[in-house]
Amino acid sequence: MKVVLLERVDNLGAIGDVVSVKDGFARNFLLPRDKARRATSANLKAFELDRAAIEARNEKNKADAGTIGSKIDGQTYVMIRQAGETGQLYGSVAARDIVEAVVAEGGKVERSQIVLNTPIKTLGVHEVLVRLHAEVSATVKINIARSADEAERQAKGEDVIKAAYDEDRELALEQAKDMVDGGAGQQDGLGSEA
Repeated sequence: MKVVLLERVDNLGAIGDVVSVKDGFARNFLLPRDKARRATSANLKAFELDRAAIEARNEKNKADAGTIGSKIDGQTYVMIRQAGETGQLYGSVAARDIVEAVVAEGGKVERSQIVLNTPIKTLGVHEVLVRLHAEVSATVKINIARSADEAERQAKGEDVIKAAYDEDRELALEQAKDMVDGGAGQQDGLGSEA
C-alpha cells in the first residue's frame, strides 16, 4: 500500500514522503495513529494544502518531547524486586514497570515510548532508551535491587552479586582454615588411649 507520511517514521521516511508499506503495517499502525494517509490523489492534494499545519504540529510535538526528555534524560529510577543469590529476578521488569517508575517520579512517558527489546531479568543498573518523538529520545537508568541499601551500593558502582560471592568465598576459606588448625569438629583430650 502506498502512503504519504504525516510525520517522520524510523526506517521509513520523513514528512511528505510517499512510501510503499505492507498493508497490515499501514492498517494497524500508520493509519490509526495518524502517522500517514493513503496516497490517493485527493489525499496528496489535501496533504499539500495542510503541509504547513502538519509541519507546525510536528515541531510543537518535537518541542514538547524535548522538554520532557530534558527532565528525564540521565535520571535513575530505583526498583526493589525479589531475586535469587545469582542476581536472577523472580519475574522480570517490563516496559510497563518502567513507565510506572518514571510516572511516580513526576515524568510523563507512555509504554509505547519505552524501547526494550527483551524484559530485564537481572539485578543491576540498566540503561533504557525512551523514544519520546521520532527525533527526540532520552536515556534513563533503571537500578534494580533487592533492597534500598543494595540499590545505593549499585549506584556507587559496586557489583553486589560479585561482592556477595567474594564474601561467601572468604567465609568458606576461613572455615576451612579453622578446621585444619584444629578448630571446629575436633575435641581436646580425646586421644587414642589403649
